[in-house]
Order: sequence, then structure tokens, then C-alpha cells
Amino acid sequence: MADWRSLVTSEALRLRAAVYRHIREFFHARGVLEVETPVLSEAGNTDPNIESFRLEFTGPSSAGSRHRWLRTSPEFPLKRLLAGGVGDCYELGRVFRNGEYGRRHNPEFTMLEWYRVGWDHLQLIDECVELVLGVFALNGRTLDLARFSYRELFQHRLGIDPLTAPLELLSAAVTQHARIDTDGLTHDDLLDLLLTHAIEPALPADRLTVIYDFPASQCALARIRRDAIPVAERFELYVGGVELANGYHELNDAAEQRARFEADLARRRERNGAPLPPVDQRLLASLPDMPDCAGVALGMDRLMMCLLGAGAFADIAAFDFSRA
Repeated sequence: MADWRSLVTSEALRLRAAVYRHIREFFHARGVLEVETPVLSEAGNTDPNIESFRLEFTGPSSAGSRHRWLRTSPEFPLKRLLAGGVGDCYELGRVFRNGEYGRRHNPEFTMLEWYRVGWDHLQLIDECVELVLGVFALNGRTLDLARFSYRELFQHRLGIDPLTAPLELLSAAVTQHARIDTDGLTHDDLLDLLLTHAIEPALPADRLTVIYDFPASQCALARIRRDAIPVAERFELYVGGVELANGYHELNDAAEQRARFEADLARRRERNGAPLPPVDQRLLASLPDMPDCAGVALGMDRLMMCLLGAGAFADIAAFDFSRA
């Protein structure tokens, strides 16, 4: 008979509970409202790098589409609440991503996502840093802090300007640092490989590192700031080489967002049969009413791994996917 026991210590479970309590107290003190949004949606995530689970609803047709998608984040319904005037809000709950399983990945995991009305991504960085440092203090740990723009980090670590470097230079750098065949890779593919193979492994383990103002081509759902060389107003937060959080100065232009969704679907079509999740029309309808705001998603399980020095998701979850 298969072993039914959890591999996680009771101390790790108690620490997770203390972290969740700290998070709720943190936001309560700041007047940020905790909300719950649907786990199942008529729309899926169009991002070509993320796959959604698709389910079939067998109830009355009056409920809407029978095809439903498990959320990959609570982002779209939270933005609809913002458009409806709810104000600063957050959700701490489970999300689902198909095909993701490994040392740092599990098909279901816990995400903390929150939004601050009237803030930009730089203001939200400060709050995100304060929250993470407070969580580490719960376990008697401290971290150094460093902040770099995406451009500064590449120049500092690799001597490359990621916003102006030609494809040939990036390709040669990837060959040097990652020994990967670069044929057919795009400019952003090469930048991603340099980030994951040459920069992230060198980030100090005892440091909280913030990277902000990404290339405009990596805007996702962030606003683009029209500098001399435009940049996406987004940030990522790392402990050591582990990415914990991804935040944006949120786009609220419905026409631009629709164009980005359509570009996502076009990339999916190029994959010869990759699923084409339906676009979230309710989100698009709400965007003209969504206030200027910044939002961030933080992976709680990766945070727990960093907090405990754990080597794998299975070391910090009551039951990982293989034992669920």
C-alpha cells in the first residue's frame, strides 16, 4: 500500500500558518481588504508560457459555458472588483497550472496577490519588500536588499545593454553562458536564457533582489513607459536565485489589452495545436473603469522554501502532486 503520510514536519506547517497570519495582519493594519474570487472561470489564461486546466461542467446550461478553466491566478476577477470600486484588496488562495511539476513547481500552489489603488510599481516594490522582510523576521532571519533596473543588472553582470544589444551579441552570450543552441530563438528568448542561466544563479543567497523596468517587449499586463527607449513598468523580486514575485503598474487600456491577448493567441497557434483559451471579455469590459493601480503576485510556496532553506516543493507542502 502507498504511504499515506505527509513528508513535512509539523514545525514547517506551524510556520506556514504563522506566515499566513502575519500576512493577514499586515494587510489589515493597512486597510487592504481580503476577498475571495472564483477558482473556475469561462475564460482561460492566454499567456503562451502558462497552461490552464480545462474542466467540463455538467449542470444546467443556464449557468453559462460548460467549458471552464481553473485559474492560474486571481488577477482578472480582482481587477474587475477594482473596476467596481472595491479599493485596495488582496487574495491568498490556491491557483493551478497544468504541466508544471518539479523541484520548484507543483500543478497547484498558493498565491498571494494584491493591488494598491493610485500606486505605481515602484511604490509597490517598497511594500512588497517590507512584507517579505517581515516574514523572514518571523523565522529569525534577515536579508540584505539590492535594487537594479533590468538594464543595470545586465550591464553590471554581463556588460550587455539588453535594450539595445543586437541578436548576434545576445546569441553569443547565451552560447558562452548556457551552451544552448540559439537557432530560431527571439530577442526575448535570449534575454530570458541569460537571466536564468547567467544572472539568477549568481544572485547572493542571503539577499533580497529587486529587478524593475523590464524591456517593453516583456510587458505582459504592465504599462509601457515611453522613455527614449520604452520600458515595461514591472518588477520581479528574488531571494537568492529564486523568483518570488512579479508585479506591474497595471494596464487599464482595454484596446491595448485586447491586442496583447490576440498576440498571445497568435503565438499559441504557431505551436501546432496548442490550446486556445477564450479571452476574458468581462475583464476587457471592466478595464475602462479600473483605477490607476499597481499589483503583484507572490508565490507562497517558494517563499516558504526560501524561508526554510528547503530544496523542493515537496519539503514544504503537506502533500505535493505526486502524493495528493
